[in-house]
Amino acid sequence: MPTAKNDVAEQTSATPVVSTEEKITETKSQKKGTAPKTMEELLASTNYTFVVPQKGATVTGVITDKQKKALLVDIGAKTEGIVADKEFEAAAEYIEELSVGEEIEAMVASAENSQGQVLLSLKKAASDSRWTYFTKAYEKNEVLEAKGVDVNKGGLIVVVNGTRGFVPSSQFSKELVGSFQTLKGKKLMVKAIEVDREKNRLIFSERHVSEAQEIAQKAEALDQVEIGKNYSGVVSGVMHFGLFITVEIPIEGSDSFGHVEGLVHISEISWEKVTHPKEYQKVGDRVDVRVLGIDEKTGKLNLSIKQLGDDPWTGVEDRYQVGTTVTGTVSRVEQFGVFVNVEAGIDGLIHSSKLEPNHGLNRGDKITVNVESVDSAQRRMSLSLVLTEVPVEYR
Repeated sequence: MPTAKNDVAEQTSATPVVSTEEKITETKSQKKGTAPKTMEELLASTNYTFVVPQKGATVTGVITDKQKKALLVDIGAKTEGIVADKEFEAAAEYIEELSVGEEIEAMVASAENSQGQVLLSLKKAASDSRWTYFTKAYEKNEVLEAKGVDVNKGGLIVVVNGTRGFVPSSQFSKELVGSFQTLKGKKLMVKAIEVDREKNRLIFSERHVSEAQEIAQKAEALDQVEIGKNYSGVVSGVMHFGLFITVEIPIEGSDSFGHVEGLVHISEISWEKVTHPKEYQKVGDRVDVRVLGIDEKTGKLNLSIKQLGDDPWTGVEDRYQVGTTVTGTVSRVEQFGVFVNVEAGIDGLIHSSKLEPNHGLNRGDKITVNVESVDSAQRRMSLSLVLTEVPVEYR
């Protein structure tokens, strides 16, 4: 009967004996068989893929280093991307706000530079950032710091947050409107009043900062203006086409007034023929006006002075029946005839066919006329001259 010792011996003799050297060789062989032989195999074993950048493509990466004149970005390529030289200068203000570790979006300007790096551009990202900045500033009504860089006929060109914009002359306060030319090279506070990326329009206002309270009162006053109602105001400008009036609108619930600009067109100054508004008003005159309408786009009022009184042409047929003789004053002398004012706002015409070629009538002359016809709808009155002397042939 075999002993346990013999069993162990038999088992030992049945198992192949492997030397230490063979074991080492086998282990090396196994390792050699599983080790990646190429870069592709190595990447496949780690499930990592390189980005192959193409010029003009948009890539996303993480900032790994921020230098004085360069920005290094890991974009997943075999080498880091770099923003340098002109591309760095073009987005310097934007880059200044970036930090290491921050994820950004960039455009590939060149797939490989002389150092084998991918050259990146942040122009679009910088532009997107600027427009986003100004859009938010506009929406929040924020005060921004600007620097005047150039002056033209229409206003002041400024730089705000590294971007050029424009302050029209109309957007300066009363104190600066005539001297904004002195702001070149100086700092001023502004608010964005128009941000339009599609049209590349960036418009700022200085008066929205310096006259913010007055503008707020104007907005409140505009809400309380009633069309057809009469208000008091002061003449702020006299032009050939009409009168500018600063209208005082009482603010409900307070003792203060909001001031709103308006225009009395030359045709709304008087029922009479107006040659020039300066014949009726001057700057500083206080006048009463009636609101005819509101220009929603400009926030200005359409005003009238003449409509504070009745239209003199109403009932004119009753007052000046055909055949009536009246005395009037020559108001205008034209080639086709002579206009005669018979009452305020009512001018009749003596046609030239009813006058001697050398009639000798002049503006301001007092004359007696006959009413031949009246048309209130067309605002016309036809007159003929009443002879005060017997013609020579009848003497």
